[in-house]
Amino acid sequence: MPTSALLSRRNNVDQHIYSLAVALRHELHAHPELSNHESWTKARLLDFLRTHSTRLELHDRGRWFYAVWRADGEKPSLAFRADFDALPIEDLCGEDYASRIPGLGHKCGHDGHSATLAALALEIDRSGADRNVFFLFQHAEETGDGAKECLALLKEEKVDEIFAFHNRPVLPLGLVQVLDGCVYCASEGMILAFTGVPSHASLPELGRNPAYAIANLVTALPGLTDPAKWKGMVFATIIQIDVGEPAFGTQASRGKLLLTIRGQHAEELDRLRASIRALAEEQAVQYGLGLEISFRDVFPDTVSWPQSNAKLRRCCAELGIPCREMPAPFRSSEDFGWYTKEIPGAFFEIGGGKGSDLHTVTMDFNDEIIPIAVDLYRRLIETG
Repeated sequence: MPTSALLSRRNNVDQHIYSLAVALRHELHAHPELSNHESWTKARLLDFLRTHSTRLELHDRGRWFYAVWRADGEKPSLAFRADFDALPIEDLCGEDYASRIPGLGHKCGHDGHSATLAALALEIDRSGADRNVFFLFQHAEETGDGAKECLALLKEEKVDEIFAFHNRPVLPLGLVQVLDGCVYCASEGMILAFTGVPSHASLPELGRNPAYAIANLVTALPGLTDPAKWKGMVFATIIQIDVGEPAFGTQASRGKLLLTIRGQHAEELDRLRASIRALAEEQAVQYGLGLEISFRDVFPDTVSWPQSNAKLRRCCAELGIPCREMPAPFRSSEDFGWYTKEIPGAFFEIGGGKGSDLHTVTMDFNDEIIPIAVDLYRRLIETG
């Protein structure tokens, strides 16, 4: 987006609100908190809206909250979601608002997502809207926990449609990317824990060592994920192999294999999971091992509805915001997909135009995204 157009875009947002949102974003950036531990962050966001709004309803739901603009009439209601958790990554952004918490940083830009949604809430509080608008501030996106908990909002308030964006620093500033269908892959952490029988290292035949079962599983993974066997993207990434103890007189009798399994299509992720489980069970029987399988960090496939994306494309065209199709779904995961399994909605990207990519030590959200996203969201509210 040319500089002149960017300045014009900022001028469409109240300058006092924009300044408040930037200051808020810098505060959030300096105080990162990990998923499910965002107590300061949530309290600061709530306090910000209490202080600067006059007509919004605020609903504290424990680890998350939402604000509402209530309107009379029959127009469909809209919700906009922002996440606010950080990551266990050092912050080396070099700014005076850099993280004050060693080893933690807003390296995915969730500070910017929340500041943007707070700015939108103030804009609607100031100018009003002719439909109900919900501003959802969500915890624990990085671990996949938050959205499932926040689904209660959709049912209790009968929300009709939901939108969210993610910043993407490496794209040109203000460029919106959309894709009908799968936008982010489904994924889950799979833990395969084997239990054998210990023995003296000089008598391995008297014990049962899980190392061989785990080794066979690892060598089988490339064949299980061969692209020729699948319609969409499918991956099994080795996260950790932990077998035995550093005791040279004792044969290993326990072992864990940690995988992240990932699929573009939910049904193909189901197939991959079943294949790995079946092979692990075969290996356990072959080597006389106990086997326990568990899961964590479970993310759905994030799907954008075509009719919701059509609204985004139209609003971008009306506002002069560049918009293009994503070349392919992203391999990474996003828990926003829980929402669009329940109601129509869209998840899209906005380019930041500078800096390092997501989840890197120097990544920092570009504050110039805020007025672009607020303008786009406000047009969605106006036109439905």
